Amino acid sequence: MLTDSHCHLASRQFPAEEIPDLVRRASEANISRMVTLATCLEDCPNNLALTEAHPEIFCAIGIHPTDVCETPDDYMTQLQLHAQHPRCVAIGETGLDYYHPAPDGWTEEAYNQRQQDFLRQHFELACKLGKNVVIHTRDRSGTASFDDALAIYSEFSDRAQAVFHCFLGPQENMHKVLDLGGLVSFTAISTFKSAKDCRESAIAAPAGSFMLETDAPYLAPAPHRGKRCEPGHTRLTADFIADARGESLEQLAKHTESAVCSFFKLPPL
Repeated sequence: MLTDSHCHLASRQFPAEEIPDLVRRASEANISRMVTLATCLEDCPNNLALTEAHPEIFCAIGIHPTDVCETPDDYMTQLQLHAQHPRCVAIGETGLDYYHPAPDGWTEEAYNQRQQDFLRQHFELACKLGKNVVIHTRDRSGTASFDDALAIYSEFSDRAQAVFHCFLGPQENMHKVLDLGGLVSFTAISTFKSAKDCRESAIAAPAGSFMLETDAPYLAPAPHRGKRCEPGHTRLTADFIADARGESLEQLAKHTESAVCSFFKLPPL
């Protein structure tokens, strides 16, 4: 039994009437649990509703870094109310995105600073509520967003744990996260032939230091590239990483599920 630790089931690409079949297909692939992530205030009620309708689904609540400029300054009052829902198991998706350009009317410096402010505020909320944080980083080139997010995490690492989701490598950066007590999470990018750094990190990661995810509806694994991804595809990534690590699927599931249960404070499957 496995968990898709990061997906977006409230996406427009997943019509509400299809969710029961989506959950069923995931179960048939031995994916017994999913964590769906909100990325803006408007996204929160829909994600929470999914958790109330389906016992297999939990959620995380946050503001994606590319949504910070559209989010009102007083957003935290609403976010905290949503995050106190009993099916909310983490804070996020938050983080830093230096890949997309600043919106009209914003300088790059102001845009990046607002993202950094939001990330700190998300950590403060996580510490207040006793939850952990899901971090997104993305750069056009280099590692500036990762470096800045890691520095902010270091300010809070004694009070909250963070997972750097959709981790791409290299191993050096993975160990910087692990040294702070954090986790990384691997998507189907690890199955892509071009993703050498990601694959090497997945092979080298100590047992218990990483989780598996789809980031569905994005990043479908190699057999489905270019199509919509869904939680059941976690199994394909798990099979690939287990084989690359020289482990059985059962061995991989044991330690990735241990990481899931610890990070999201969930009972074992």
